[in-house]
Amino acid sequence: MPISLSGQVVIVVGASSGMGRETAILFAREGARVVASARREDRLRELEPHGITIHPADATDPVTMEGLAQATLQQFGRIDILIYATGTNIPDRAMSRLTTELWDMMVGVNLNGAYYATRAVLPQMRSQKAGSIYYISSKSAITADESGASYQAAKRGLAGLAGAVRVEEKDNGIRTCVVCPGLADTEIILKRPVKTPVETLAKALQPEDIAELVLALAKLPARAWVPEVQIYPAAL
Repeated sequence: MPISLSGQVVIVVGASSGMGRETAILFAREGARVVASARREDRLRELEPHGITIHPADATDPVTMEGLAQATLQQFGRIDILIYATGTNIPDRAMSRLTTELWDMMVGVNLNGAYYATRAVLPQMRSQKAGSIYYISSKSAITADESGASYQAAKRGLAGLAGAVRVEEKDNGIRTCVVCPGLADTEIILKRPVKTPVETLAKALQPEDIAELVLALAKLPARAWVPEVQIYPAAL
């Protein structure tokens, strides 16, 4: 029987759009106390009518990630789940055009931020002897493709981070999972160097598909652990 998420405290980093936004809304509907974080405060404000607490913060800044964790603890007293859904890509992704500055930005958003957020919540999860962390990665973490070296390196790095945390923290009741979606209709599509054909986009996953998957994983009993899960469009 699925466990209840009612009353659980959930932090969603990258909640201003796409998968993060839909995940925050879905968890709130399940009765979880959700804290939504992202840089775009105006987008976050749209979540407040759903009963979601917002906390604007830049995931690439370790200080603001610590502040997010502390603000959550001050308001709710615990942190049960962290969902890292922040991610981006760039049009100039080919090695022939990738610059050091772009590389650093990509790794900062897609990987470093996940480390900062994880480090911020782990002390509380350790003290509780319980906690779950979900990293929204990509199929690019599994199969080489044309998404670019910086994107693939960072997304594969999430798997390394998740695995290391799991090995070190399993005795503290902390679980990690890497969620690897295929093509999804989110804002990141707009950053492709070549526009995705309309007919292809019509077959893509929707953000709520990934949100439903994360919700199902979160409802598993504490004795169960899913290290990695893939979800692809059925027609592509």
